Amino acid sequence: MAGVARLAAISLDCSEPHPLARFYAELTGGEIAFSSADFVAVKGPAVWITAQRVPDHRPPTWPTGGIPQQVHIEFAVEDLDAAQTQAIAIGARLADEQPSPDRWRVLLDPAGHPFCLTTLVPST
Repeated sequence: MAGVARLAAISLDCSEPHPLARFYAELTGGEIAFSSADFVAVKGPAVWITAQRVPDHRPPTWPTGGIPQQVHIEFAVEDLDAAQTQAIAIGARLADEQPSPDRWRVLLDPAGHPFCLTTLVPST
C-alpha cells in the first residue's frame, strides 16, 4: 500500500546545533549538508537529521522527571557492544536506565535526547 508521504527528516531541538549535528553525522555516516547559526542539516543514508537551536532548551529527564522524552530514534546495528563503544567515543552517554540491554542499548546524545542502538530492527 502506497502512503501519502515518506519520512524525510527528523528535527531535534537543542541549545547547540553544531555539535549535535556533528555527532549524528558521525553516528550515521552522514554529512553536513547545510549549516547556519541556528540550524544544521545532516544528510544521512536513509533520512535527514536536523538540529535546531531553541532558546532555553532543556534536555529530557528520561525515564522519569519533569521533562518528558521529546523524540526517540532507533538505530539498527550489527553488534551492540561495538556500536555502543563507538557511539560513546563520538559523544554519546550510556543512559542509567537499561530496560533490556541484551536486545537494545539506550544512550543519550550530546543534547540529552535518548536514542537506542538495536539489533531488532532489520537493516535495509
